[in-house]
Amino acid sequence: MTSRSFFKTRILPILWYFFSCSGGVVRSSSTNGDDDECHASSSSATPEQGSCNPPTEELSVGLEWFLNPDHLLFLVAQQHGIFDKMGLKIHLVEPTDHWEATDEIAQGRLDVAVTEPLHLAQDSIAAGASTTTPPVLGFMRFLHTDGGVMYQTQKVKRPADMCGLTISYPGSPGPGGPAIVQTMVQADGKDDCDINSYGKYNGGFYHTQALAEGSADLATLVFWNFEIPEAQHRAQEVGEVGFFSLKDWGVPDFCQLVLMTTPQRFQQRKAALRKLVLALRQATAVIHQYPEQAKEYYRQHVRNSSTNSNMTQQEESIMEATLAATLPAFPNDFMMAPDYYQHLMQWLVDTQQANGEDAAKVDATQYWTNEIAW
Repeated sequence: MTSRSFFKTRILPILWYFFSCSGGVVRSSSTNGDDDECHASSSSATPEQGSCNPPTEELSVGLEWFLNPDHLLFLVAQQHGIFDKMGLKIHLVEPTDHWEATDEIAQGRLDVAVTEPLHLAQDSIAAGASTTTPPVLGFMRFLHTDGGVMYQTQKVKRPADMCGLTISYPGSPGPGGPAIVQTMVQADGKDDCDINSYGKYNGGFYHTQALAEGSADLATLVFWNFEIPEAQHRAQEVGEVGFFSLKDWGVPDFCQLVLMTTPQRFQQRKAALRKLVLALRQATAVIHQYPEQAKEYYRQHVRNSSTNSNMTQQEESIMEATLAATLPAFPNDFMMAPDYYQHLMQWLVDTQQANGEDAAKVDATQYWTNEIAW
C-alpha cells in the first residue's frame, strides 16, 4: 500500500468536510447551530487562534484526492485561526471517485478545485476543442514537491537503463507513463529506445506495492514526499529504491498543486478568492516558521480520526517521515510564469499526448492568471 493510499484508507475516510470557526474538522451534516457554537467558543479561543468571528464568506474547495499532508496549509489556516480572522468559512470536499471538477464548479457545487498543472493544461485543450466543456482558470500554486520515477536500484543505475521495462502508473495503458520515462531515457542519451517497448501496469497509486510484488520495475508519477519515505520504511519488502526527478531529465516539473476555477466563477468570487490567497499565504508562513506546531496540527487531525486507533508503529513512522518531507514543499510564491505552461503544452504535443492543432488554439494566459496570487 503506498503512503498516498495509506493516508486515504487508514486516516481519512470521511468524504465531506467543513471547517467550523470553533475549530476542527466535522462532517457537513453538522451545520445546524454553527453560529451558536462559534459564539460559545469565542471566549475560550487562545490568543494565537484569535476570537471566533462570524464568517462572512463561504467557499467550497474540491480536493483532487483525499485530505493528506499536501493540504496541510488548509488545516493550519483553520487551526491557527487564520480563516476565522479573514472572515472565511472553507468547505473542503473530497471526491468519492474521480470527478470532473470544472463541471462541479459550473453546476454550482464547488467554487474552487485543486488540480495539477498537467491536468490544467490538458483541461484547457479539452475546453478549447469542445463547445460543452467548461473553460478552466488556475490562479494560485500552493504546493511544489519533487516528482518523478521510482525504481529498484538492482535493475536500474541510470535513466537509459529504463528502456523496455514495465512501468506502473495510474493512467495505464494510456500514454502518460511511457511519455515520462521515454523523455528521461532520451535525455540520458539513448535515442534508439522504442516507446512501444515498455510494459504497462495499472497499480493505481499503489506504487510501492507494485515494486514490492514484482508487478513493475518502475513507478510513476511518484511524489518524493510520499512514496520515497514509504519505500524507505518498507525496504525489506521493496529493496533499495532510487529516484529520477522530472526536472533533472527533461520532463516539465508538474508535480505541483494549484487552485483553479472557471473564468466566470473567478470574476464572481474574486474578492473571496483573494482572501483565500492571503489566508493560505499566512498559513504557509506558519508552516515554515513554526514547523513543529504545523505538524502538531496534522497530528491532532489524525488523532481525531476514528481510523487512527489501529495504526501500527511503521505506519506512524511513515506518517512522520511524510510530514517532514512535505513541509519544505509549500512555496512562498504562489505565482506561476506563463512560459512554464507554454513549455508544458509543447511537451504534451511532442510526446503525442495532445493534438498540436488543438494545443495551438490555447494560450497560457487563457487558463492561468497571477492577478490575485501576488
